[in-house]
Amino acid sequence: MADLLIKSEGETDPKYGNFPEERSIEDHIKRGIINLDKPSGPTSHEVDSWVKKILGVEKTGHGGTLDPKVTGILPVGIDYATRVIQMLLGADKEYVCLMRLHKEVSEKRIVDILNEFQGKIFQTPPLKSAVKRELRVRNIYYVNMLEIEGQDVLFKIGCEGGTYIRKYCHDVGEALGTGAHMAELRRTKAGPFIEDETLTTLQDLTDAYYIWKEEGDESFLRKAILPMERAVEYLPKIFIRDSAVDAICHGADLASGGIIKIEEGIKKGSTVTVMTLKGELVAAGESLKTSAEIFKAKKGIMIDIKKVFMEPDTYPKMWK
Repeated sequence: MADLLIKSEGETDPKYGNFPEERSIEDHIKRGIINLDKPSGPTSHEVDSWVKKILGVEKTGHGGTLDPKVTGILPVGIDYATRVIQMLLGADKEYVCLMRLHKEVSEKRIVDILNEFQGKIFQTPPLKSAVKRELRVRNIYYVNMLEIEGQDVLFKIGCEGGTYIRKYCHDVGEALGTGAHMAELRRTKAGPFIEDETLTTLQDLTDAYYIWKEEGDESFLRKAILPMERAVEYLPKIFIRDSAVDAICHGADLASGGIIKIEEGIKKGSTVTVMTLKGELVAAGESLKTSAEIFKAKKGIMIDIKKVFMEPDTYPKMWK
């Protein structure tokens, strides 16, 4: 978390809401996100339905679809968290890719071309994609060569959300003059989700749920399912007073008077999250000011609220 600017003093009433890590296990599940390690074979939607069946919940949804053969990080939101998971669609991603060239090329030539395919690149989504096929710009932040063996090139790539790695490989092959295709792909990062101790398999989830139901031990399930707030860790935060929460839940924008703390570095027009003093996710919106301007403002609307995640009446009504 970035440094915080303290705009005013405020405390939170323990009678309302909950610190995310202190929710009951039932509420924890309903507001949970799984850092799921997707296996090769099923579609992302099939994985959703399996998670729904394992946990016996009403809704599940994933952040950033992976092709059936692609493995790796597939964040899955449960019930209330299915809307939060949508915040990950534009988040940065990282993949490890095995690209197969159709003819052998010198290592220097491969490295030179991959260096050229960094920064801003143009892509047209492939025929089978779920989005409109229009030319668009995507950022490639880095490409780290891992290994070259004959016609097989293994590399790690960090990119903007919505980058098609299959198309990237095809375009690199065209530039090399040999042709190329994506042989294997694994996603190693999606926004704040990485390959760490939170990464959970479907079997891990099944076992954790069984242990809770049969033995009453919820500790494994709490490790397998994370609070939905984890999905927006990569976005800047604004913390508000208890008295402002319910107004936002009913559709109000965030005014200066409701703000307690602001993360530094917020730019005008950037997406920010609105949090309670307990660290609960209330909403997300567009900042109409910079951090410094919000800090100095005495009145006026600071955040144009776009999405509300907390249900009304979680905190008491203190507005007219």
